[in-house]
Amino acid sequence: MGNFTELDMYLLGQGTHYDIYKKMGAHPMTIEGKKGVMFDVWAPHASRVWVIGSFNNWDEGTYEMERLAPYEMGIYELFIPEICEGDLYKFLIQTPDGRRLYKADPYGNYAELRPGNASRVYDINKFHWTDEKWLKERDEAEDIYARPMSIYEVHLGSWMRHPGREDEGFYTYRELADALIKYVKGMGYTHVELMGISEYPFDGSWGYQVTGYYAPTSRYGTPEDFAYLVDQFHKNNIGVILDWVPAHFPRDAHGLADFDGQALYEYADPRMGEHPDWGTKIFDYGKNEVKNFLIGSALMWIEHYHIDGLRVDAVASMLYLDYGKQDGQWLPNRYGDNKNLEAIELFRHINSLISRRNPGALMIAEESTAWPLVTGDAADGGLAFDYKWNMGWMHDFLDYMKLDPYFRKPNHNKMTFAMSYNTSERYILVLSHDEVVHLKCSMWNKMPGYEEEKFRNLKTAYTFMMGHPGKKLLFMGQDFGQLREWSEERELDWFLLQEDPHKQLNLYVRELLHIYREYPCMYELDSSWDGFQWMNADDCDRSTFSFVRMSKDKKKSLLFVFNFTPIDRPDFRVGVPKKGTYRMILSSDEARFGGHNTEKLPSYRAVKKQCDNQQFSIAFPLPGLSAAVFRVL
Repeated sequence: MGNFTELDMYLLGQGTHYDIYKKMGAHPMTIEGKKGVMFDVWAPHASRVWVIGSFNNWDEGTYEMERLAPYEMGIYELFIPEICEGDLYKFLIQTPDGRRLYKADPYGNYAELRPGNASRVYDINKFHWTDEKWLKERDEAEDIYARPMSIYEVHLGSWMRHPGREDEGFYTYRELADALIKYVKGMGYTHVELMGISEYPFDGSWGYQVTGYYAPTSRYGTPEDFAYLVDQFHKNNIGVILDWVPAHFPRDAHGLADFDGQALYEYADPRMGEHPDWGTKIFDYGKNEVKNFLIGSALMWIEHYHIDGLRVDAVASMLYLDYGKQDGQWLPNRYGDNKNLEAIELFRHINSLISRRNPGALMIAEESTAWPLVTGDAADGGLAFDYKWNMGWMHDFLDYMKLDPYFRKPNHNKMTFAMSYNTSERYILVLSHDEVVHLKCSMWNKMPGYEEEKFRNLKTAYTFMMGHPGKKLLFMGQDFGQLREWSEERELDWFLLQEDPHKQLNLYVRELLHIYREYPCMYELDSSWDGFQWMNADDCDRSTFSFVRMSKDKKKSLLFVFNFTPIDRPDFRVGVPKKGTYRMILSSDEARFGGHNTEKLPSYRAVKKQCDNQQFSIAFPLPGLSAAVFRVL
C-alpha cells in the first residue's frame, strides 16, 4: 500500500498540493497491521536513495527507497516498520556520478538539537487544541484591518534564561507559556512576533538561515510543546505571528543546497540562484515543486500550528533580480528589467490562497523599497499582502529622534512625511531587532542628552509612534529602556527594572498600550484620512506637533500634542477641531512615570480663539521633551 498517489503527484507537479506536509517527510502510520514510519522525499536527479538512522545504526545499505512512477517526478518512498518516535534519520542520496550526500528531511517536522543536524521522527497530530473560540472569532471578524495590533517582537532564546545551566539556560516552550505570556498580557500587547522558530543550524543567524521549513526549532522543546505555547497565547487572547523566510536558504551540507547533487530547490544559474552578499541560495520560484514547498510551509504554520500571521522576511530581495548584486551578477527577466516575475506570481498566489482559506490570518511584508501596491489586491496588480512594514517611517523617525533637539528644526519634515503616503498601503510601524544591533545602539542610547533627557525623549518618541496611524511593533527590551544592544547570546537586562527610571518607562509603555487598545480611534482607520487630522504639522521653530485621531463613529477622539525640545511652554496653545471639554488622560511628565507633575491631570474647556487654522483652541503647560494626550469629550 503506497502513500504518495497519482493525485499527489499531479498536484505537486502543478504546485497546488496545499497539504503536502501530510504526505512528504516522515509519518508514523500503520500498514497491514504493522506500525512504522512512511518516508517520502523528492530527489529527481538521484540515482538511488536510502533512509539511514539511529534505528539501524546508520547502516547505508539496509533501507533503500523505491522510486515511484512516473519516474521523472522523482518521488522516493519507503515504509519501515517498528521505528520509534524520536528516532533520528537522514536521506542518503547517491548521484549519477557516484557521490553520496547525507541530507536532512526538507519536510521534516522535528530536528536533532544542534550541533547535530539529523531529522527526528515525530507525530505532530497528537496535540489537543483548545483554541476553537479564538480561531472562529479571528476568521469571522468583519474587518480584520479595523482591529488593534500592537506587536511584541521576541527572540525566545534571549528573552530570559535560567542562570548557570550547561544547556545555555533556554526557557522551554512550556516555560515561556507561563513567563512570556504573563509579561505580554500584563503589558497589553495584542500579538507576539516570534523570531527564529523554523529550524536553523546557527544561533548567530537568529533564525534567518533556515534548514527546516516545516519544523519548530528543537532548541526549546518538541513540536507538541510549541503547539502548547501557541494554544496558551490564544487562551490569553494574544495572537501569534512568525517570521518566515522564503527569500533564501543556507549552503549547509545537510540542507536544501544541491539537494540531490544538482540545483533542485535553488535556481541553477548562480546569477539567479545565489546572494553574493549573504552567501546563500535563492529559491527557484519558477519551479512548481519549489513553489509548492514554500506554499505548503506557510499553510502548515497557519493551519496546523494555528499561527495568526507570517511576517515574510526580505521581500525586496525576492522582488528584484538585481538585489544586492553588481552588473554581471544577475539576469534580467523576459522583458529586460529587474523584476522577478516568478516571485511576484508566488506572492499573489500564496497571499490570495491564505486569505481565502484562513480569512483572519495575516501576511506581512518586510519590504524596504517603494514597490507599489504591496498590500494591493492581486486583481489590481498588487501583491495581496495584508500589511507592509513601514521602513521609511522608521528611518525618518529614528533619524529625527537621534538628533540633538537644537538640530531638529531643519529636520521637522522627517516626522510628518510618512503621512503624505500613509494611504498608499496598510502599514505597521516598526522598531524591530534590526534597529538595536550591529552598533546601531539600543533605543535608549539612540536618544540625545544625559540620562533624564534620554528617558524623556524616549517616552515622547513612543507616544508619537503609538499615536501615529499604523499598527505597531516594538522589539523586546526597548519597552523598559534596555541599555545594551541586543545579543542572541544573553538574556535581556531585566535587572534594570529594579531601577526607578526603567521601571517608570516600562509603566509608561504599558499605559500607552492599554490606551491604544481602549480607544478605537487608535486603530480603526489607520489607512484613511477619515481617522487622522493634523492640528499643526508645521511648527518647526518650536519642534512641536499636534494631531487628532478619530474612530469610525467619531466618538472618543484623542488629541496628541508633542514638544521635542527641552524648552518648557507654560502657556502652549493648540487648535482643536470642535468646542467642548478636553480631558488630559496621559502626560509623559507625570511623576509616576519619572516626570515632575504631581497634580491630578486636568481638563480644559475649548475657547473660541483661532489657532492652527481651527476656530477653537485650548492652552495648557507643555513641558520640554514631553507628550500629552487628551480625550475629546
